Amino acid sequence: MPVPNNALKAALVSKTPQIGIWLSLASSYTSEILAGAGFDWLLIDAEHGPNDIPTILAQAQTIGRHTSVVVRPPMGDAWMIKQILDLGVQTLLVPMIESVAQAKSVIAATQYPPKGIRGVGAGSARASNFGQMADYVKTANDEICLILQVESRAGLDALPGILRLEGVDCVFIGPADLAADMGYPGNSAAEPVQKAIDDALCLIVASGKSAGILTFDPAAVPHYLKLGVTFIGVGSDVSLLAKVATGLAAQIKNVMAK
Repeated sequence: MPVPNNALKAALVSKTPQIGIWLSLASSYTSEILAGAGFDWLLIDAEHGPNDIPTILAQAQTIGRHTSVVVRPPMGDAWMIKQILDLGVQTLLVPMIESVAQAKSVIAATQYPPKGIRGVGAGSARASNFGQMADYVKTANDEICLILQVESRAGLDALPGILRLEGVDCVFIGPADLAADMGYPGNSAAEPVQKAIDDALCLIVASGKSAGILTFDPAAVPHYLKLGVTFIGVGSDVSLLAKVATGLAAQIKNVMAK
């Protein structure tokens, strides 16, 4: 039996836009609520959210019944990539990519030999249904979807070379870190930052790979769709909860004050 088809990878290959949100609360309960909300994917964030292997597993088990699972590890270390893939996660978004050499090392970490260096321990892993998926090792490479996150001037300089690498499905531009690196901390809307983002996205799309971005402004989505972006983050569990809760409290207090 081969590995399951990666629906998100297939959609990105066909250039079908996919929207999703970040999960930073490290809660399988809230993840389950959002998994049924209609998003194409949910990203479990272990870079800035308090997620580790057990919380990633709990959320992946819940989300995977409803929509595509993406995991962002804290960094591109091979040992952590190996653990995440063994959980059965098929799509990774790896942050802070700044060179072709770094990108190559991440690609290698996601692939079994002879293509890469991923350790072969599938017999005891959830990814192979605990050994019941006999063809897992032979077929796993083809269904891994690797998204590399470029979010610095060094990363942008390396982007043309990164886009020539086999094994990269999508390149995601990180607005917040890029803005800070360009001298506009907390202001990703600054004109030079937005120009750099748009130029990078156009370069990615022209290469034939999928382009990704995060925006908390629904009005910006049509702009990115027009550029050809197909992986679009549109919010986070934290921001949704904070916005709705703050708004509700203000609304009720306003009513009480009348």
